[in-house]
Amino acid sequence: MVSTLSEPAAGGGLLPSTVKILIAGGFGAGKTTYVGAVSEIEPLTTEERLTEVGVGIDDTSGVDAKTTTTVAMDFGRITITSDLVLYLFGTPGQDRFSYLWDELALGAIGAVVLADTRRLADCFPSVDYFERHGTPFIVAVNCFDGAPVYDAEEVRMALDLDPQVPLVLCDARNRKSAKQGLISLVQHVIASEEPAPVG
Repeated sequence: MVSTLSEPAAGGGLLPSTVKILIAGGFGAGKTTYVGAVSEIEPLTTEERLTEVGVGIDDTSGVDAKTTTTVAMDFGRITITSDLVLYLFGTPGQDRFSYLWDELALGAIGAVVLADTRRLADCFPSVDYFERHGTPFIVAVNCFDGAPVYDAEEVRMALDLDPQVPLVLCDARNRKSAKQGLISLVQHVIASEEPAPVG
């Protein structure tokens, strides 16, 4: 899924670089909404209705109005610049679908971890996963209506984030806000690949 700027285009320029990004986070954190808001194509979703079978398995406390869940992935695409196209893969949020994460993460350059202050602990598995695998990521606090409001440093401390991990506030429903999160991630990935200054 990752390519480089190496092939000349018909007009003499270079073909766009395409990169894979994961959108992760806990159940109900807004991953499907995020992909849908920012995608320039009709997003592919694998949303299924929550049923009685999931009672006792899917914890809906704090997200009581949620009626569907992602059972495989979400997919979208956005062109950031003329030479950078992002393919977005939204991960399922429940533990029972975590076996899909390794497949979805193959070839990804980084991830946006959506955090919901109503259920902040739900993003711990995503943060742990990307830290364990050395995948660059940012945390985007999805600002839900009526959710508890904390400043960025309080959230950073609660998640025990490394100081180098960017933390941004976002509204997953808003295209401009979601796009800014993706730009922050790309900047973080580029910065993390730069050699450390010799001192």
